[in-house]
Amino acid sequence: MIYDTSLDTIQGKVFDGERITPAEAVRLYHALTLPELGALADVVRERKHPERRVTYIIDRNINYTNVCDVYCTFCAFMREERDDDSYVLTLEQVGEKIKELVAIGGVQILMQGGHHPKLGIDYYLNLLQYIRRNFPQVNIHGFSPPEFNHFAEVFKMPVEEVIRRFKEAGLGSIPGGGGEILVDRVRQRIAPLKCMSDEWLRVMEIAHGFGLNSSATMMFGHVETIEDRVEHLLRLRELQDRTQGFTAYICWTFQSENTRLKVPSVGSHEYLRMQALSRIFLDNFANVQASWVTQGPQIGQVALKYGANDFGSVMMEENVVSQAGAKFRINEETMQRLIRELGYEPHRRNNWYQLLN
Repeated sequence: MIYDTSLDTIQGKVFDGERITPAEAVRLYHALTLPELGALADVVRERKHPERRVTYIIDRNINYTNVCDVYCTFCAFMREERDDDSYVLTLEQVGEKIKELVAIGGVQILMQGGHHPKLGIDYYLNLLQYIRRNFPQVNIHGFSPPEFNHFAEVFKMPVEEVIRRFKEAGLGSIPGGGGEILVDRVRQRIAPLKCMSDEWLRVMEIAHGFGLNSSATMMFGHVETIEDRVEHLLRLRELQDRTQGFTAYICWTFQSENTRLKVPSVGSHEYLRMQALSRIFLDNFANVQASWVTQGPQIGQVALKYGANDFGSVMMEENVVSQAGAKFRINEETMQRLIRELGYEPHRRNNWYQLLN
């Protein structure tokens, strides 16, 4: 391949805070060593966050149901209604989980679930209203774009109306789940029954228009190419240019255990390389989270020198990637120690990156 721009010129653009093109991003990925790419990402991170601070949040993942009818090949969490271990949580069960979170100072729940074919809108609105009424101090960071597309179909209602009603009932922000790779050719291979790229992005644009912030994600290391990954980043960057509604970006590697997608998992080297490239390319994103949940605490710590400024969540509960083999757990004390060992100050935050301590 012949490149129009020299490597030094591309790196100079990054040092000067200029935007790089997708072709230049691919060039950096192939031409730089992992330490070189990490050092470049660290320059961008330090420019955006010169205060030597690393943030984190105390929250809890609540998966309200594991019943799902989209059969993603990479998922080890979903069940069919007839399975003995399928479930739908009651209001009281969700309430008990939130009480345990509040007791340790938690400020947010990340609430997502399978695409249940029979749950009507009343289940969701009652759940949101119950949480808002009983736990007004807890932000509901809930329901990913594929879920909203599913809701629109099941409720026979425009996506805009679903999001509006969910917000009125208490929804505070939207997680970036279901992004995988925002390239339809890839999505057709790994999750053909899930929403495609334009639909995922449209949910986020509508939500941002309603004043609901969201995160953005990428799950990589399966059937995609590096060009596909950069196309994914480009779609996120373009939407962020229009809305400024994304608060953070998180990427992680495909976890293969107990899934039907039989491809070799990539390791931490590839994770760090991709996170670094993402920090460089996503010049309009303020925050990048380290994914210690899939990579382990030590690599999560190293990720702070590869573009990340946030350590994610203490995560009181996690049920999805753990089903696929990621079993890592840490408490707040350990998280603070890992942050301090690199010379940063640990700070609790809320979903909007406002400091709480």
